[in-house]
This record gives sequence, structure tokens and C-alpha cells, in this order.
Amino acid sequence: MENAAYIKRRDEIQTYFDRTALDAWKRLVSTEKVSGVRATVRAGRDAMRQAILDRFGEDLSGWRILDAGCGAGPLAIELAHRGADVLGVDLSPQMIAHANDALPAIRNGGSVRLVAGDMLATQNGTFDAVVSMDALIHYSGDEAAAAIAGLAQRTRRKLVFTLAPRTGLLAAMHKLGGLFPRSDRSPSIHPVVIERMMSRMLERGDMQDWSRGQTTRISSGFYISEAQELVRS
Repeated sequence: MENAAYIKRRDEIQTYFDRTALDAWKRLVSTEKVSGVRATVRAGRDAMRQAILDRFGEDLSGWRILDAGCGAGPLAIELAHRGADVLGVDLSPQMIAHANDALPAIRNGGSVRLVAGDMLATQNGTFDAVVSMDALIHYSGDEAAAAIAGLAQRTRRKLVFTLAPRTGLLAAMHKLGGLFPRSDRSPSIHPVVIERMMSRMLERGDMQDWSRGQTTRISSGFYISEAQELVRS
């Protein structure tokens, strides 16, 4: 999906994480005490990570999994502990360096490799499954749908990813967030009408082998996200 809009948005996100908010995100994904809004976001992300893990069995031996937009790598690491060979890809080289510095020993025969790059790069190969937690929410609905369809063509079993649901509460939160100084803001989230987006995406000719699985919405303060599961039939 190497269109101009996607490339522009991808580069904006990389700039944000590498130059503006790296330290804040390091604290968010650590065990360091945080307060206020960040505490609700951390709790929401923890709950969403578990919801994604619940889509998989405890024994993932023989699975190759892509964590698209892996951040500091906690989801990739947990999947590897279940025996999977996991490739985590994130736009931010500094976040990846931070994650690799703290990478634990992997149990149960799994492996994890975390690299900086484009999560949609075809040179990453094919996978049994793809997970993407809160990465696609920074792209427009059309861009996210195209990204999912592209990943689906290189995935044998399932995709589990999150979208930001278009709700009145989320719209109000984003309006409030716009009052903060620009340096304190995260990259804008693109809420979507999820049912409409998913239905339209599954009508694509290159998505006919896929059907919807479970959905889970997590709402924790300023964190609102919905996990979607697609299964290849």
C-alpha cells in the first residue's frame, strides 16, 4: 500500500514517536508509576493486550506471527513465550532499540525478533497470524482497510487487530485533547464506523476467504479501542 497518503501519515507517526514522545511512551509501557490519563490508558492497553492473546491457544509451536506496530514488544514477547516465532515491526527505531535492550529470555521454544521498519513491507514474508494493537487506529478507514487486506494476502490463519470506534465520547475526548500544546499530543486517531468498514472490506474480491470472528471493546478512561478478528476459511 505504497500510496502517498499512507507514506505521509507513516512518516508523521515515526516523527512523533522518535522525536516528541519517546520518553512518555517508555514510561507508559514500563512498570513505572503513572497517574491520571496515562494510568487509564495503561490499564486499557493491558486489557486489550490480554483480549488479543485470548484469541490464541497456549501452545503456538510452529506458528510464525507478525506483530505489526509492535511498540515496545510486550504482545510479541507473550506470543513468543507460547512457542511462536514472532517478528515485531515498528516505525520507531528508538522504540525498537529500547525494546531490544530489555528483551527477556523466551520460554517454550519460541523466538522474537524486533525490527524497525514498515509493518506492511512484503519482504517480511508470510505468516500464520498477524496481530496489530493500536497501530491502524492512526490511519484513515480506507488506509486501514487496504492495510488489512494487504496483510491478509500473506496470512494463512488469522488476523487480530484493533480499530477506534466512532463514538460521541471518543469525539469529545479528541476535542479536549486538541486544547493541549501540540508537543503533548499523540498522533491523531481516526475513529471509524466499524461495522460499515468491516462489511465493506469483506466484500472485496481479495477478501472472500475471510470471515469475522470475535470482537472485544475495551473502554478505560481516555482509552477506547475495539479488537477485531478475521479467520481464513
